Amino acid sequence: MWNDTAFTRRFERRFPIVQGPFGGGLSSPRLAATVSEAGGLGSFGAQGMTPDRIRAVVAEIRALTNEPFAVNLWVSTADARAADVTRAEYDAAVAVLAPLYAELGVGPPPFPPHVDPGFDEQVEALIEARPPIFSFIFGVPAPAILERCRSQGIRTIGTATTVDEVRAIDAAGVDAIVATGAEAGGHRPSFLKSAEASLMGTVALVPQAADAVRTPIVAAGGIADGRGIAAALALGAAAVQIGTAFLACDESNAHPAHRAALRAAAQAGTLLTRGFTGRLGRGLRNALAEALESPSLARLPYPFQGHLVAALKQAALAHGRPDLAPFWSGQSAPLIRHHRAAALFDALVHEMAE
Repeated sequence: MWNDTAFTRRFERRFPIVQGPFGGGLSSPRLAATVSEAGGLGSFGAQGMTPDRIRAVVAEIRALTNEPFAVNLWVSTADARAADVTRAEYDAAVAVLAPLYAELGVGPPPFPPHVDPGFDEQVEALIEARPPIFSFIFGVPAPAILERCRSQGIRTIGTATTVDEVRAIDAAGVDAIVATGAEAGGHRPSFLKSAEASLMGTVALVPQAADAVRTPIVAAGGIADGRGIAAALALGAAAVQIGTAFLACDESNAHPAHRAALRAAAQAGTLLTRGFTGRLGRGLRNALAEALESPSLARLPYPFQGHLVAALKQAALAHGRPDLAPFWSGQSAPLIRHHRAAALFDALVHEMAE
């Protein structure tokens, strides 16, 4: 049986299908609950959220489903040099975006940049809320945090982009490891080396990860249909994580223009860029991405570059200019066929059954 794997047994799921967590306000309790109710593992990305909001989100998802779900946090919530950003650096980064601000009739956020909640306060709220599963990216939490999760009955899932990262996460004693290939949308959550030095594809990464550790491997990156699931399982994965196809569903919290762009992604293609947030990530190629593509352009470290671009995104969507909004997307977007999460999940299961 294709759905009887080490992952489904460990997490008590009917199907080895994980909905990728989306940070930046793109996740929704409804989407996470829909996937979990269907027998997969729904996820919610809480990146950037306050502790109170994290507690509220866990309560919201619990009100929608009695099935297991995951809440995702970033272990590293700011680049090392973010605390030292100067006014001159800020002004140089603003100057790059100034023509676009002017075109949309808005200004940049004020200096100094807004500071997001840190991981330590976020994870305290998460452990207090006790979601069934805690997933994390951009590093490995301290042993004491993972031990507290175990003592509270919270299962844990880490995320790796290289085999060395897989081994580092495995040594921490997690319940599963997402091996995410460079085809995936959103940020590249590398933490041992730079993201640019860690760009392994899914087909290369997954079998090496499965050979390196005994912990169940979840394959991510470029998977959007039954063929991708079958390939990942054949490579040694115990489950798959699907992000872009679920992000395009009506139940996600993505703006309708973002969902429409994903469904038309074959026309645009994707690129890896630091221009959207200061950290390397894969998004749709559009006018904004093209304007920010040159690595020589002045940009702020994460998360401050993201704050500058978020202000631009808000104005662009309000003015009906999706070409000037940052839209995350994986390379599997041209495979999108469904607008509803339940229909997508049913299709994945049907394709695998066939």
